Formats: sequence, structure tokens, C-alpha cells
Amino acid sequence: MEEERISRKAKLIRELVAKFNGTPFIKDHIIGDHRGDSDFDKEFKYPDHISTTKVSVGSLRMELAEAAEPKSDKVVLQLHGGGYVGAFKNNYRRLAGYYIEVGVAAVLTPDYRVAPEHVFPAALHDGLKAYDWLLQRGYREDQIIFAGDSAGGGLALAMCHYLIDRERPLPAGVIAMSPWADLAASGPSYRENYDVDPVFGNSGDDLIFENPYPGHSDVRHPYISPAYGDFSEFPPMLVQVGTREMLLSDAQTVAEKARKAGVRIRYTEYEGMFHVFQIAGHVMEESKRAWAEIAGFISRI
Repeated sequence: MEEERISRKAKLIRELVAKFNGTPFIKDHIIGDHRGDSDFDKEFKYPDHISTTKVSVGSLRMELAEAAEPKSDKVVLQLHGGGYVGAFKNNYRRLAGYYIEVGVAAVLTPDYRVAPEHVFPAALHDGLKAYDWLLQRGYREDQIIFAGDSAGGGLALAMCHYLIDRERPLPAGVIAMSPWADLAASGPSYRENYDVDPVFGNSGDDLIFENPYPGHSDVRHPYISPAYGDFSEFPPMLVQVGTREMLLSDAQTVAEKARKAGVRIRYTEYEGMFHVFQIAGHVMEESKRAWAEIAGFISRI
């Protein structure tokens, strides 16, 4: 039974998220409610071994977190989640710290433009601008890893489609946590997991079904919904997802298409887990296992 294979802490957190679904305090402090103003200018205390630099490229603001004693030469381009309507939040500073803990030298997180004020292709263009900044700074493409959760995971995949179409250098790999890769919400898990997803299910939240990001563009375009694209030539990928997510089908489709295209992919479904459970860091066994898996992926590419 699924319930016998997940930790007590995971059950408790999942129950809290489900019970208080829609309550700003719970969402912000447990799984992150990304809507509203950016936290880019707010205070955040990184561990002493991490230094930060604010970077601007035109109107795009980014934060570079760097390890004092790097364990490798890899850098993560972190593309935050929030359903393309939520801006940069302090939770992503915590995630930057986790990435540095598991072995990267630096993490660049852009505060990319979001809908409804900025529809497609604003987020895509800002993500690519951040990638270009890293290349111009002297990082090689084989040192850069695209990483993102939810919409950020989908954006990382969309950026790879864009780069391949233009025969541009690709990153060393992609880490996608619960990627939102099908904004048409066509997969079976959108229905089958509606009653059990503690984040999006049973809430009447229009973020999934009436998202403004596509604007007047085709929602099935691979630069918006990368699950509809061709995964040939993709770099190595790590895809993680929880089995209680409405977005489970997105991850399954991406993994299946990548495998058929011959892409090196590690795909893991975490039983009983909710959307972007990795944000829990060291709090529960499942999130600790997920970060150990991320560490292994980074060390191999």
C-alpha cells in the first residue's frame, strides 16, 4: 500500500497542505504560494558559506548565489515555479542553497516576467537572456544545468526546444521537478488526481485551467507546452514527480517521449508525494531522497 511506504512527516505535511489548501500562510511556508509581488528586494539570510550578487540585464533582475568553496564547476540556472503568474520568492533562495549543498558552484535565479502583464514569450525570452549572461560570463554550456520546478521545469524544457530549433549550444543537463509541460491540461492525471492532489485539487483554482500565460498563442506550442515537442537531441534529464499530483501525466509524457528519442533520462515517481515536495529539503525522508538523487545526477553529467 502507498500509505505504508511514505514517512510520517510526509503524511503530516501532505495532510496540512490539503486541509489548508488556499490558506496563504500554509501555502507560502510549506509549498510556496508564488502569486503577488516579487521577494527580490526582500531580506534573506543565506548560510555564511554562500555569497550573493544582484545582476541586471536590461530590465531583467537576477540573483547569483555562489559557494565559498565550490565542490564542482557546475552552475544551475534556476527557473522558478509559480504557474507563470508568480514572481521570484524567498523559497527559491532556499532551493539555491540546497543546490549548492549538493555540489554546484553557483545558482543563477532570474526574476523573469510573468502573466497576466507579460504573456508568452516573455518568460521564455528572459530565461534565454539569463542563459546568455552565464555564457558571456565565461561558463561553458557543459557546466550549466537548467533546473526548475512546476512552470519553471516546463520553462527549462521549452528553452531546450528553442535552442535545438536554432542549433544553439545546449546545457549539460536538465533537472525538472514536477514540470508543468502541458498547459492544455490534457493528461488523465488532471482528472484522476483531482480529488487527491493537496495543492491544486478540490480548490477551484483557475491557475491550471485558465492560465493567462499563453495569451493568444497556441497552448500546445512546444515553447509553451514542451510535452508536445520533439525530444531528440535533448541533453541528459532528471525528472521527479509525486504520484498525487494533477501534473503527473506531464512528467510521464515527457519521460516517455525522451526515452523513445534516445535521451539519457532518470525518471522517478515519489509515491504519495505532492507538488514540488522537494521544497521540504531535509524535513522529510522523501525530499531528502530527492535531493540525494539530484546530487547524483549533477555528479554524473
